Amino acid sequence: MTGALGHARPGRSSLASIVAPHDLATAAQALLSDGMRLALVSGHDDGGSLRATYLFTSGPPDTRVELHVPLDSSRPQVPTLAALSFPASRFEREMADLFGIEPVGHPQPRRLVLHQHWPAGWYPMRHGSGGPPEMVTDGGSFPFVPVEGPGVYEIPVGPVHAGLIEPGHFRFWVVGETILRMKARLWFVHKGIERLFEGKDIVAGLEIAERISGDTAVGHALAYCQAVEDACGIVVPGDAHILRAALLELERLHNHVADIGALCNDVGFGIANAWALSLRERLLQLNGEVTGHRLLRGGVVPGGARVDRLPRPAELAEVAHRFDELVELASSNALVMERFAGTAVLDDAHARDIGVVGVVARAAGVAFDGRLSHPFVDLGEHFSPARHTTGDVLARYLVRIDEVRSSLSVLADLATRAGDLDAVASREGTATNGVGSGVGICEGWRGVVVHRVEVGEARRLRRVKVVDPSFLNWPALSVALSDTIVPDFPLANKSFNLSYAGNDL
Repeated sequence: MTGALGHARPGRSSLASIVAPHDLATAAQALLSDGMRLALVSGHDDGGSLRATYLFTSGPPDTRVELHVPLDSSRPQVPTLAALSFPASRFEREMADLFGIEPVGHPQPRRLVLHQHWPAGWYPMRHGSGGPPEMVTDGGSFPFVPVEGPGVYEIPVGPVHAGLIEPGHFRFWVVGETILRMKARLWFVHKGIERLFEGKDIVAGLEIAERISGDTAVGHALAYCQAVEDACGIVVPGDAHILRAALLELERLHNHVADIGALCNDVGFGIANAWALSLRERLLQLNGEVTGHRLLRGGVVPGGARVDRLPRPAELAEVAHRFDELVELASSNALVMERFAGTAVLDDAHARDIGVVGVVARAAGVAFDGRLSHPFVDLGEHFSPARHTTGDVLARYLVRIDEVRSSLSVLADLATRAGDLDAVASREGTATNGVGSGVGICEGWRGVVVHRVEVGEARRLRRVKVVDPSFLNWPALSVALSDTIVPDFPLANKSFNLSYAGNDL
């Protein structure tokens, strides 16, 4: 390490170090061996020079370490960390596509984000890259690795699907109905979200963050605001932390309830899905009364949180009663449970190697939960992370059930602790003019959401890097589908329920 800068926030340990490219692998290995996880890799164009930033996290206690690697802009290269971390291998391919930073020695250096019709040598996140260039008409097809043998055939699905679903292409190699291998091809709706942040003030940036993935408005808004507050030295009022935690659990509720119903629907038990959709509608109505928006937009703001009210005890009791009826209806159906059990198994070893997070990880026995590792409010005895170990559809179903019940308990407690419902720090009285960098981490309903921001003069955003949990979890779906039958693909896919929009930034 050629230099170091340290800074700290209450209850958190943070360190930023400058590392030469030839020292990166050694430094990363030391952090990973110490139990830290690679949460983010970000490319940067600093105007005349390029830089790669690696964020490692662990907790409790909440610990963050950043490695900054200055690069030669004429030939930007970093040694690949693919042998140390599977997430690193995908972050590196993303960085190569968007910034032209080459991961030297990468075992799969082909494109990840930019499809083959984008011309070579165009790096959209570089300053001065201009608008989208003319498409390549003879770019060729995606280089799927074929599977051959007696009785093996391919099934292509998508990217255009029959229902109201975002585009993704799935290529299956099967024998009979048994899936030997599946490869997902995504980024059909890459929108340049991170570039859209650049130059915006921190308030305008919130509007983009809330819309990254519509069902995770609170998760992305919160991680973004935490990052901005970290960068700008904004001290958030205590009541705001309580309100933010309540909003995060409300978002978890309506999404998990919808998923439980959809899982039942995928095995033909439509009545349970109807019950779930009815309960989800009640929760969305409650969201509208809490923030004025059914998806809870507007509740989390830079410096704090604003709500019209919080759920009342009687409302939470009604939701709990209706949810118990839904679970009894679904879980008492032997055919539903048989279809869930043993389907699309992701074991503990693969879950850890791939680096999955959230529901998918906790269903495979991985105990990581951002509400404990990176807490911003004490949830006390009312919170205990859900965890199952079989790694199948049933485990992911059970994790969702446990998390709904936990969220209802946490909400009941938070509602009694909240004071000011309009708890926002005075931005005029903050510690700095807003020049600096910051990181926000929260446990969204799918898993941990991470934002890293760099803020310049007049609190204009210079760089925002976003990691939605779907980016980390999509590769695990292919692994879980091995030896699963083709008719169970919709069920397996729904049990992961990953975001295309959150991945295809």
